[in-house]
Amino acid sequence: MEVESGALHYFADDHAHQLVDDDGRPSRTGTQWTATAHIITAVVGAGVLSLAWAMAQLGWLIGLTTIFAFAAVTLYAANLLADCYRSPDPVSGKRNYSYMATVKNILGGKQYIFCAIVQYGNLAAFAIGYTITTSLSVVAIRKINCYHYKMEGESCRYSNNPYMIVFGIVEIVLSQIPSFHKLSWLSIIAAVTSVGYASIGAGLSFATIIKGKGSKTSFTGSNPDQTPADRAWNMLVALGNIALASTYSQLVIDIEDTLKSSPPENETMKKANRNGIVTMTIMFLLCSCSGYAAFGPHTPGSILMASGFHEPFWLVDLANVLIVVHLVGAYQVITQPIFRVVETIAGQKWPNTAFVTKEYRVSIGKKKLNMNMLRLVWRTIFVVVVTVLGMAMPFFNDMLALLGAIGFWPSVIYFPVEMTIARQKLQKRSLYWFGLQTLNFFCFLVSLAAACAAIHGISRAMGRFKPFMYKE
Repeated sequence: MEVESGALHYFADDHAHQLVDDDGRPSRTGTQWTATAHIITAVVGAGVLSLAWAMAQLGWLIGLTTIFAFAAVTLYAANLLADCYRSPDPVSGKRNYSYMATVKNILGGKQYIFCAIVQYGNLAAFAIGYTITTSLSVVAIRKINCYHYKMEGESCRYSNNPYMIVFGIVEIVLSQIPSFHKLSWLSIIAAVTSVGYASIGAGLSFATIIKGKGSKTSFTGSNPDQTPADRAWNMLVALGNIALASTYSQLVIDIEDTLKSSPPENETMKKANRNGIVTMTIMFLLCSCSGYAAFGPHTPGSILMASGFHEPFWLVDLANVLIVVHLVGAYQVITQPIFRVVETIAGQKWPNTAFVTKEYRVSIGKKKLNMNMLRLVWRTIFVVVVTVLGMAMPFFNDMLALLGAIGFWPSVIYFPVEMTIARQKLQKRSLYWFGLQTLNFFCFLVSLAAACAAIHGISRAMGRFKPFMYKE
């Protein structure tokens, strides 16, 4: 029987009653708290470790203001997206199952193509960022152990390249495992490891401050070693770092699609957004403020890199191991949509070609896997290209800033604003329309400035170091 619009249906057969939602799919069971957990897992990542450096560039006044401003903007935009899960009515309308599907259904084909370019380009850029960050963490372990044991004749400088190559090989293997990115324990590992290394970083910073070994900080973030031009560029890069750490809007629709229908999904999601953003902001403040107070104007790009903490060496090593474990799985999660779209298009275009569609049964010990030649070749080429690009420009903060800049405005602001205007049929030049477009334009300028600064930083770094010859 049907129980009101947007509610659930019961279907009976000879054996059992199966509960399904109004779209015929199995009943969703997510709550405010499961959604909150998904949000926290998404935002507490390796980008959190760069926030202390960002605070050092901005100083207490601008730094704290920026963190709160990004939190407020992200919360507002995420709530706009929450109302787009069902359209045209946010409570009883038709469900949208993903961010891109929502854009397509509300804004149409041209905006959908733009969204696809942004989303897939952003995911590919994240894959490069994960490759760089993983190699830096492994190098940090080697350097910290070198400092601790004071190895004779060791320069304690190492190339990132071998570790990027090993990381790439591991990802090629994992990419061939069907549905690896959907394994339930992957999310648990991501949550535990990300909270683990962020907590270690903040804890070591607080320990340094409590021991009285903290450094002098500044209200305005002045650094005597920087020229005014360098400081201006670094402040913009810092904005990109904070933008990257704050971004989770691409996942709002997917998370909302796990929620129970009663109370309405958009109401529950807004509560989860509030809980997640509050938790995120507290974590950001702990990491950024404690790290800046510990290192002052010389705060490293990541407080867990070798230029940060050296002791207790085993705890810093553990934190870097947690980063590596987290990013090995996260790489598969963010690259699977790219793999899938190419393989889907190829399957539609060449449905009778064995290279594209034929599955080969392969035994590895007692485990049997399905192998496909297109999957093997295409995914291998993708990982190799990403690895080579990472080896060519392994610059942590500038790369994070670029990722944040290119992803923040379109994904977090532009599409939610445009979908809200289209869904509510807002009249041009109305007060609400003007307010949304002002927010849209301002965030575009911030993203553009951060992207320019990041590109400037990468080009300057590449001028100082030969490609593929960089050492930490």
